[in-house]
Amino acid sequence: MEQSVTNNGTSQQQLAKIVYILYLVGVVFGITGLIGVVMAYIYKSDAPEWLYSHYQFQIRTFWIGLLYLVVGSILLVVLVGWLVYLFWVVWLIIRCVKGLQILDKKEPHPNPTSWLFK
Repeated sequence: MEQSVTNNGTSQQQLAKIVYILYLVGVVFGITGLIGVVMAYIYKSDAPEWLYSHYQFQIRTFWIGLLYLVVGSILLVVLVGWLVYLFWVVWLIIRCVKGLQILDKKEPHPNPTSWLFK
C-alpha cells in the first residue's frame, strides 16, 4: 500500500505508531495517553482508509480505557478497583501490541469498534 506523507515529511503510518507508543507510555505517565488521543483526532481526517481504522481503534481505546479507570477509581473504596486497574493495564498493552502488529503489516484494523482485544 502507498504510504502517505504529512507536510513535515513524517509518514502517517509513523504517526499512528507514535500514538500506540504514547498509549503504552501512558501506563506510567498518564499525560502521554491524552497527547496520543489528540494526535489521533487530528490525523484521522487526512488518513487513508486503512489507516483511518487504526485511528478509530486508538480513539476508542482511549475512551474505553478512561471508562475502565473511572470504574476502577470508584471501586477502590471496596478494594476491587486494583483488579480493574490491573485489567486495564493488561488490556491496554494487548490492544496496543496487536494494533502495532497490524499497522506494521500496513493492513486496516479488522475490528476498530471492539471493546476487548481484537
